[in-house]
Amino acid sequence: MEQVPAERGGPGTVAPRLRSRVPMQEGRGPVGGPSVGEVLADRTPEAGSATLSSLLSAPPHKLPQRYSVRGQVLDALRAALVSGELVPGEVYSAPGLAGRYGVSATPVREAMQQLACEGAVEVVPNRGFRVARRTARDLAELAEIRALIEVPVMLDLARTVDPDVWEDLRPLAAEAAAAAAGGDRVGYAESDRAFHRALLSLTGNRQLALLGDDLHRRAQGPVGDVPAACPADLLADAAEHTALLDALAAQDLAVVEQLVREHFTGARG
Repeated sequence: MEQVPAERGGPGTVAPRLRSRVPMQEGRGPVGGPSVGEVLADRTPEAGSATLSSLLSAPPHKLPQRYSVRGQVLDALRAALVSGELVPGEVYSAPGLAGRYGVSATPVREAMQQLACEGAVEVVPNRGFRVARRTARDLAELAEIRALIEVPVMLDLARTVDPDVWEDLRPLAAEAAAAAAGGDRVGYAESDRAFHRALLSLTGNRQLALLGDDLHRRAQGPVGDVPAACPADLLADAAEHTALLDALAAQDLAVVEQLVREHFTGARG
């Protein structure tokens, strides 16, 4: 994306405007990019607060064909990381986890290798995988990177996307709010990630959406010296989603920028 100066004296002067190299449909979104409906429809099943055993015991016809045992294991392990079931600093072997969940070691090992690529675990030769210890500084650095990406992107989307499009994202905001109200940290983490992925997908830039998704996962992993988010934190975070959609629909650039920056300052979502 190419940075161009913001209009002098306008509400976008605090941050540079990004001019997307992806052609935009007038008042709608990127030409050739996914619609909001396509983004919402392409959500693969997530473990959420379900256990791995309950996922694996589901009738085969209930799961999409592409949703393999490895994918189920990966989702369940991600949920266990967010919930704290897998403890930072502890080493877990693939056979041990496989025995706990009633699957073979192969999909567990493959899932753990993916988590290692995401920085959630570290490979310990001849022993297994150690859950990474993220610090408050790690979270702050990730939040800074995400703000550097999403603030100018959200300002650009506010200028170019039809205000009616933001209404299509309200179900995602409502899902996050419901999870927060129920104190479901795992469910909130997935709903929050889906919300941000849908926002970035509106740019039509697939690499940007993938990068944002990866940064989001890294920010949601286990943290050794930071208390887990309490229900009040989750509720406040979820309320910011709705406020952001309101500001985007109103094309209020100053409020959009403020909300996105504050959203990442809290480093919760």
